[in-house]
Amino acid sequence: MDNLDIKILSELLDNCRESDRQIGAKLGISGGAVHSRIQKMEKRKIIEEFFIKVEPPVLGYGVLYFVVSGEKINDVLDQVSLVGEPFFVAPCIGGITVCSIVIKENLEQKIELAKKLMKDIRVLSIFEAKNPGFNSNLTKTDLEILEELIKNPRQKIEMIAKHTHMSTKTITRCIEKLKKNDGIQFTLIYDPKKIESFIPHAILTWISKNVKETLKEMNEKFLESYLQIPFIAKNQIVLFMYSKNIFEMDRLTQQIRELKNVESADLFIPKKISFFNKWLEEFIFDSKKLSKLHLSYQTN
Repeated sequence: MDNLDIKILSELLDNCRESDRQIGAKLGISGGAVHSRIQKMEKRKIIEEFFIKVEPPVLGYGVLYFVVSGEKINDVLDQVSLVGEPFFVAPCIGGITVCSIVIKENLEQKIELAKKLMKDIRVLSIFEAKNPGFNSNLTKTDLEILEELIKNPRQKIEMIAKHTHMSTKTITRCIEKLKKNDGIQFTLIYDPKKIESFIPHAILTWISKNVKETLKEMNEKFLESYLQIPFIAKNQIVLFMYSKNIFEMDRLTQQIRELKNVESADLFIPKKISFFNKWLEEFIFDSKKLSKLHLSYQTN
């Protein structure tokens, strides 16, 4: 991969519904050249699939994150599945796995239950991703279109209209609404091991105060190293970055730790990234049975 490939990948991670022509205009190349590079990344399985990621708090659920020692993913999933539905799993360099589960209710009780169930696994950290105030005012129409987008987030509006029997105007309006929701992201899943010449990594930061001010400072200083836009969860900012070598990666991590409001910053280098949407598909299936048109949710 070269610099153009990583920039195209970055654009798609932030919004995979951007057209090849739009991406090309940003990067100073033709839409055809963008299309060709995307096809090559798909053929080489650098891009594994296009994906729509919905943060569970948007639909009233809590999220519980685990950092565990070990890479036996099936063992970890078997344990956490007894507490909630899997949301995210990433085995990392150094024998550490980061994963999260979706919790419907009784979050505090589920944390205690998780600790008991995972007694055979060395748990380094368990924490709740606090809801940063995601907008959750969705309608049944939104969910029906979302159900189609789960199948293929890059699906053409005309094709969605054919499958849902809705007008293209309604679908266009709905997709724009979903794009503006900070808790919904049109993105992709990639294979970190196949990104040659670059090292993708994530830095989980804990912020003491002024999260927005700290994020602004991070954006000003580290924007060129972003692989995708940062994720905010209450007093946490997760930075998704890439470096050319381990020394650059270490330097970036140290610079982030030295920022005024950063209490701590932990570096994770994923070897594989997996997201799960079973919880979302079940939610949509159940919600479509409800009689009300507007569906607003609040996390317990």
